[in-house]
Amino acid sequence: MDFTHDILRVLHVVSFVFMSVPLFNLIVVNERAIIGGGLTYGTDRYMENIIRRGATRCYVFQSTAFATGVGLLLVGPLGLSSLWASWVILAKWIILLALMALLSFVHLRLQPRIETLISVLDPNTPVSADLGPQLKPLRVLRKRLATICLFLVLSAIILGMQVYGTFSPTLNALLFASAALFAWRANRTVVRFGWL
Repeated sequence: MDFTHDILRVLHVVSFVFMSVPLFNLIVVNERAIIGGGLTYGTDRYMENIIRRGATRCYVFQSTAFATGVGLLLVGPLGLSSLWASWVILAKWIILLALMALLSFVHLRLQPRIETLISVLDPNTPVSADLGPQLKPLRVLRKRLATICLFLVLSAIILGMQVYGTFSPTLNALLFASAALFAWRANRTVVRFGWL
């Protein structure tokens, strides 16, 4: 039983760590902004491929976190009743469901609209002047949602460290504020030097 519980814990934590896709999508988008200039086939198609394909990976990590979370409650010392008895575990579940919903919105609704617009890009054809203004609001919304997702992933990790014993309210406030600040910073800058 301990072996199974320990394996589930490792898989659960690693799944949340690998859900850092929003951070790397923000980095990609901010790196694209540094390049500047208008839309180009090579640059914009490459960026959209990275972002679009990240969704599948994120679904796998989210599903793994969900399944291992259920497994941990079933085989671990806390039991399934801790889902509603522990605010930390309940908050983690709500965050995971919110992450799944946001990813589904982006992947199933927003990204197809972006793909439809960008499908007209061709390496041998000049880019239409009206494509940028049509694409920009969709990309801005996607970037904002990635920022929210990054904050939620960081929050889930902060809560995950408190499953067996909670931190003080002051430390929690500081950690969540730091997570929000880092997510905001990742939205605004390239985050070239990690924390710095």
